[in-house]
Amino acid sequence: MKDSITISKEDYLKAVLEAECEGQTVISSLLAHWLSVSPPAVTMALKRLKRDGYVEVKADGIVRLTHKGRETAYRTARRHHLIERMLSEMFGMDWYRVHDEAERLEHALSPELEAVIAAKLGNPARDPHGDPIPTLDGRVEEPPARSLPALRPGERGILVRVSDADPDVLRQLTRLGIALGQEVEVLAEREAAGTLAVRVAGVTHALAASVAAAMQVEVDDEA
Repeated sequence: MKDSITISKEDYLKAVLEAECEGQTVISSLLAHWLSVSPPAVTMALKRLKRDGYVEVKADGIVRLTHKGRETAYRTARRHHLIERMLSEMFGMDWYRVHDEAERLEHALSPELEAVIAAKLGNPARDPHGDPIPTLDGRVEEPPARSLPALRPGERGILVRVSDADPDVLRQLTRLGIALGQEVEVLAEREAAGTLAVRVAGVTHALAASVAAAMQVEVDDEA
């Protein structure tokens, strides 16, 4: 079992990586929000990470991963996403539950068990939410996806990714019967203010803005 200091480092580095992947500007206040810790705790953690060569903190407060930090973040993210896929595919756990379980298990996974899980799953490229799983050599293949609200009325695409930042969003989609791999069409009309009207599998839904913003679709631009 790894010590708590190493676990803390992994949590911070993975949070920086995930924020970057979502296009966020990573600063200490963002990390405090993402990790549910106090600003002073983030300040102390960043000092240790900078001292140990995992991050750089620019004069404007923006945090960036060093090569060493990125390698560690990718390894942690790979274990996390593999565990999510395992819990979903092999144990039938709902996709809105797997994230928290993976957060607890990712630090205890040995390289040997990681390899066994990856092989058992057929070396998957995506987790249950559509997030790319880093390869062993640190490559990440992002899907050519667009945010659902960015589509014009009449445009359609295949749902390929949903943010797992808010489990309630995943629960709502589950209740509506919306899942990855389905075709989503943006409709011209709006059901109500602050919602996006879509058609999925022949059913019209009025999605809340927060739900629509969490969804990414792959659009065939040549269609």
